[in-house]
Amino acid sequence: MTVYIDPPTWPGHGRMWSHLVSDVSYEELHRFAAALGVPPRAFERDHYDLPSHRYADAVTAGAVEVSSREVVRLLHVSGLRRPKGRAQTDPSWSWVPRSS
Repeated sequence: MTVYIDPPTWPGHGRMWSHLVSDVSYEELHRFAAALGVPPRAFERDHYDLPSHRYADAVTAGAVEVSSREVVRLLHVSGLRRPKGRAQTDPSWSWVPRSS
């Protein structure tokens, strides 16, 4: 399992944010986020928005630190990139992990 995180350089709602992504599957990403206690509402299309104060928690849990540019590259190469405005009809995009 490899999940990646970029530096908290994205401003919003009075704080800085990171993006948490997987290059394998949304299911892997959802499991990692759930284990960290990240709320489902933090999932946006193809990544989780993680506030800067949770960055170290994600790295300690195993997220690999990469640049923001690398996050986008990884999403594109894996086929998991979901740009804004793209219809979300695939149920795997849901934040709710499926039962095994």
